[in-house]
Amino acid sequence: MSMSSRERVLACINHEIPDRVPIVIGESNATGIKMHTYKGIKELIGVEAPNEYIYDWPELGTAKIDEATMQRLRSDVRGVRDLEPETVRQRNHNRPPHSDCIDSWGSGQREVEEGYWYPGVHPIPEAKAIEDIENYTGWPDMSDPTRVAHVKEQARKLAEQNQHAILATPWLLFPFERAHAMQGMDVFLLNMAMYPDFAKALLTKITEVCKELMEPFLVELGNNVDIIKIGDDLGTQESLLISPKMYRELLKPLHADLIQFIKARTDAKIFFHTDGDVLPLVDDFIEIGVDILNPIQTSAGKMSDLARVKQRAGKNLVLCGAIDTHKILPYGTPEEVRQEVKRVIEHLGPDGGYMLASVHTVMNDVPPENVLATVDAVEEFGKYPLR
Repeated sequence: MSMSSRERVLACINHEIPDRVPIVIGESNATGIKMHTYKGIKELIGVEAPNEYIYDWPELGTAKIDEATMQRLRSDVRGVRDLEPETVRQRNHNRPPHSDCIDSWGSGQREVEEGYWYPGVHPIPEAKAIEDIENYTGWPDMSDPTRVAHVKEQARKLAEQNQHAILATPWLLFPFERAHAMQGMDVFLLNMAMYPDFAKALLTKITEVCKELMEPFLVELGNNVDIIKIGDDLGTQESLLISPKMYRELLKPLHADLIQFIKARTDAKIFFHTDGDVLPLVDDFIEIGVDILNPIQTSAGKMSDLARVKQRAGKNLVLCGAIDTHKILPYGTPEEVRQEVKRVIEHLGPDGGYMLASVHTVMNDVPPENVLATVDAVEEFGKYPLR
């Protein structure tokens, strides 16, 4: 019996068998599509729609996908997001062309070539002492109502339609990644090793500021949400960015606290995004209450062993992602993409517990034909009972 998109996702995240593997595409910067590829998809399928950006943030480069295209892509989720304060958005819209784009934390993106932006503005790179954190005057005001003024109505409309699962995605950058934005990755990783008390204090301060936004965001959502996306990129192509010991001492307690904070206020499932080879931390994620693990970066170390990843997840984690954006999507043929979707579903799809998505955002080097081949292959290979 055919399910609605919302029924399909709810079955999956509750470890029941849906009618087909759910598709998660669009609606966050971790599962979205960059603008160039989005334009190509619209041209292929004959859709005319504005070229808009999620979070009203062109420098991020990720498209706000129109409804007709979302339907063609068979995405089973629809999103609700916060925004930067109106004053910050207007300041960035009105700034001189090609100048740095600065967010409400004081971090920012720098244009590395025309139209391409990279997080290269770090407000406290020299900080090494706890008083440097206390003296920083650029901490964001999370009480600004323009951040979440739209959330209640958007969530209400989606809930009334009752067609798609509601994926809520606050754009915060969580403790580890935000610390990179504040100091630069290399600098903060060095500080974690040399000044652990400072690093812990900075991570804790960031977590508390994130909670200051998460509270009103969750209040505005009310019961009209199925999944809350959070995350911190912890892995590389071959290993973790920090040792498991350092993760457990400095970051895990903060992730646990944030997840507990959210779960005390909503029944929504926790979607945790973390790139790279994070297999050594899967049991930690389960312990702190992660429900859905994304993006299952199949090009990274031990994460390529999908049978092992599925075994480790068991009935404790739903897996989301696994369609390779490193080689297959940008450089494969549509038939190679089709076969990769088949392979991934064969490993991760049995007994449910898998939602298909690309490994992170579909970048501008991905042919639009390959995006369509991905979602069409789910119709071919992802229906239960699996062939």
